[in-house]
Amino acid sequence: MISRALLVWVALWLAIADLGASGDWIALENCRLVPNPANDGDSFHVRVNEKEYLFRLYFVDAPETDAANPARLIEQAKHFGISVPQVIEMGEAAKEFTQEKLAEPFTVVTRMGNAMGRSNIERFYAFVQTKEGDLGEQLVANGLARIYGRRVTPPGASSSVTERQKLEELEAEAKQHKLGGWATTPRPASPIPSARKGMTAGKLDINTATEKELRTIPGIGPVMARRIIDARPFKNADELKKVDGIGDKKYAQVRPYFN
Repeated sequence: MISRALLVWVALWLAIADLGASGDWIALENCRLVPNPANDGDSFHVRVNEKEYLFRLYFVDAPETDAANPARLIEQAKHFGISVPQVIEMGEAAKEFTQEKLAEPFTVVTRMGNAMGRSNIERFYAFVQTKEGDLGEQLVANGLARIYGRRVTPPGASSSVTERQKLEELEAEAKQHKLGGWATTPRPASPIPSARKGMTAGKLDINTATEKELRTIPGIGPVMARRIIDARPFKNADELKKVDGIGDKKYAQVRPYFN
């Protein structure tokens, strides 16, 4: 005999599928955060009525928590005017912030729009409402996310412009009060004039980066980081090719992380 709970679950799943296909907004209430190593500030696993989903916030982009996407890391670093390692630290702070806000039941509002991603399960765009309000707005208001990504007209609104303007106001206030990433002091520039020239925000300076910072770069472990430090000073990051163990392939991999 099919249990009542199972019938309810099937009915809910079919309703979600139908509504998602038609583009209507649906509200999933009493959602719970599902612990997962892939969760971060703006993308996380959620359980509702015994079914697990993966949702990605509309409008905002929280910093990465690892170096798997170097291009995105550099973009985020430029936005906040900080270094790539600082972005990763900020990403961890955003992740913790989201975990705290989603510690109690929350509501997900979605149209089941595909948000791509690298997960084994499909990811959907959504707005998330906590007891303190919209999660994306909270992240921006605390300097833990930038305004970026998929936009949509929120439920009950006439266009996406109003939400965008609200986020811009929240970001301006966070920047003014030096919250989150806006409070982070950029790494000092190199004292070597040739290295200072043409500095790009978000990238490391080859002559001043710490071993810890160097090891955040994909392909650079403790041994390679020490070789780079021992080979200083460099005229510029192009001289990385002279470091033992950095061939053409490795150079092409790590060079984008340096000024």
